[in-house]
Amino acid sequence: NLKSAENLKVMQDNLTKMQASIAENESKIQELSVQIAELQKKKDQEVHGVLKSLEDALADVQRVDTKAQSALDLKKQNLKDETKKRKELVKSMEEDKKMLVVKEKEVSKLAEQLQALQEEGQKDSKALEAAEQHFKAVSAGLSSNEDGEEATLAGQMMTCKNDMSKADTEAKQAQMTLKHSQAELKSKQAEVKKMDSGYKKDQESLQAVRKCREKLQAELTKLSYEDGKEESLLDKRRQLSREVAQLKETYERLMSRFPNLRFDYKDPERGWDRAKVKGLLANLISVSDVTYATALEVVAGGRLYNIVVDTEVTGKKLLEKGELQRRYTIIPLNKISAKTLNDKIITTAKKLVGVDNVHTALSLVGYESDLRKAMEYVFGSTLVCDTLDNAKKVAFDKQVLTKTVTLGGDIFDPQGTLSGGARSQSASILSSLQEVKDVQDNLSNKEAQLQGIEQELARLKGTAEKYRQLKQEHELKAEEEQILLAKVQQSSFHQQQEELERLRKAIEESEETLRVTKEVQKRAEEKYKVLENKMKNAEAEREKELKAAQQKLNAAKTKADAFNN
Repeated sequence: NLKSAENLKVMQDNLTKMQASIAENESKIQELSVQIAELQKKKDQEVHGVLKSLEDALADVQRVDTKAQSALDLKKQNLKDETKKRKELVKSMEEDKKMLVVKEKEVSKLAEQLQALQEEGQKDSKALEAAEQHFKAVSAGLSSNEDGEEATLAGQMMTCKNDMSKADTEAKQAQMTLKHSQAELKSKQAEVKKMDSGYKKDQESLQAVRKCREKLQAELTKLSYEDGKEESLLDKRRQLSREVAQLKETYERLMSRFPNLRFDYKDPERGWDRAKVKGLLANLISVSDVTYATALEVVAGGRLYNIVVDTEVTGKKLLEKGELQRRYTIIPLNKISAKTLNDKIITTAKKLVGVDNVHTALSLVGYESDLRKAMEYVFGSTLVCDTLDNAKKVAFDKQVLTKTVTLGGDIFDPQGTLSGGARSQSASILSSLQEVKDVQDNLSNKEAQLQGIEQELARLKGTAEKYRQLKQEHELKAEEEQILLAKVQQSSFHQQQEELERLRKAIEESEETLRVTKEVQKRAEEKYKVLENKMKNAEAEREKELKAAQQKLNAAKTKADAFNN
């Protein structure tokens, strides 16, 4: 009973405490209700004020919008009107252009007609002037000759006599030259026959050598070989060989700094396809921004020096018979399974720290598309952040929980602990790898050029030798041809041939002179007879010419007056 009484007392005390607590809580509830009411009132006032401000702002915006809409409608109408005017103007311009073309044609036609009339007028003026001069000459007792020149009949007859005398003299001289040339030609031809055999032999030799030289020239052309090409290629080969040697030396010096990047092996079997072995993973990636180099090296870790091959069969043969200098881990592309981050994790991470502050490691390396599986295996499940705080925030977020590496190489792993500190020598490899790659690419390029030149030289070897041989023969024949040509040209027979040609030409010229002088004499004699008849009937001829001159003058005046009017 005593124990029950004690329990009851304890329960009563607890009840009293609970009642006191309830009363205290009710008092707090009342205080909070008052505070809530005050806050609600304050909120309503603030909201009302904000709402009014927004309504006023909306009204202002609506007024501006209405004004802008009215202005826009006005501009649209103006644009429509201006567009219509423009179309009308364009149409009018096109019509004016067509009319201008028509008018220009009319003006051009009228200009041509005017030009023709002016030329006709000038012609009539000259004809009138000539008719007046002729009339004056006939009135003065002169007569027109065949050339339209005015002279007395006696003067014209004297001119005819002079022409006949001159033609007779030229004919006699031509006859003498002809006779002399014909006699000399006959004599020279007899002399030439005696020395013909020796000259003919030299001429035949010259033709044979010339024919041989032309044949050699044709063969040289057919070779399609540029003179000096082999020598030029040899110079290029020497230059490239020096450059390749220098680049190899540079490459070896760089590789001595990073010996782990060197990977050599022996073909495991005959006919081995080296394309099956892709190489060291470090040599298969490129880092465009070296800011991320350290982080990516930490992400890759020892896998940076794994060997990527096409299949596990290739890997097995390489390990067993490739005579590798040290132990390597093989990544067979056909067997490797890679885990990559899903889009949700990446999106969440970027929302947490910003789009530019976190990246997937895989997105920061460049590689050939056929190597994607290997790259996903090494870089696919890790994030890279710019700072320690961002890396920590991303790595341990419940919706991310992904291994994250900072730019400095510190690792946040939800499965373990933070790690970091000093990096090993390998931490400088990717940042320096671009220099190695540049030298390697340059070396490969120069070696390819050198190989191309070697192939070109091998292809040209026979052609170049043939070209030099033909060229030497051609030069010898050309020299022989010049010697024979000089001999032929300097021989007595050749000189006699040239003399014969000169005599034949002199005979042709003399015969032509005789023909021309005979025609001149004939015309002069006929003209003299006509003038002689005119002299016998001088008065009647003068009247006849005067009448003809008057008629010609009247006709010219009539035509000129008609044009001027």
